[in-house]
Amino acid sequence: MENISSYADQELLSLLRESNHTAYAEIYKRYSGMLYLHAYNKLRNREEAKDILQELFANIWNRRKELKIETSLSGYLYTAIRNRVFKQIASKEVEAQYITSIQKYANQWECITDHLTRQNQLAVIIENEIESLPAKMKEVFLLSRKAHLSHREIAGQLGITESTAKKQVNNALKILRAKLGLLTCLLIFIKF
Repeated sequence: MENISSYADQELLSLLRESNHTAYAEIYKRYSGMLYLHAYNKLRNREEAKDILQELFANIWNRRKELKIETSLSGYLYTAIRNRVFKQIASKEVEAQYITSIQKYANQWECITDHLTRQNQLAVIIENEIESLPAKMKEVFLLSRKAHLSHREIAGQLGITESTAKKQVNNALKILRAKLGLLTCLLIFIKF
């Protein structure tokens, strides 16, 4: 094994293009520490910095025959590691945005699901309270709220006076308001 530690970068590159493992090892030995520190200073993650360094040197070995370096070897390596770091940072930002987007969607879905569950539970409670009204009052109330009939139409359909229909609807609302509270009562107006 020849001692190439004193060779200039251009000589090492020439040997590298000829698949000389010793030249490759010398390039790695000369520059890996500096490149690792640069990557680590930007990423603040040891594993990511090591991975980027490994990828860079694996790429250099794989492309050794067609590798064209216009500047100095150190300039080329610095630029290559910097570009990989930027790519990694951009990838992390995209990943973070994607995760944020998914979390936001999941939170919205959870809120929607929670709201729908509560709405359905409230609807069941309201229906149960309407069912517990006296028979005639319930009939008048349902014609008013579900069939959307006027007091006059209810009176005509059931053979009662218009004022009786109105009084039955008002009494039903008072009972429901007392049992369910004002907010729920407002929902009855909206729902029915």
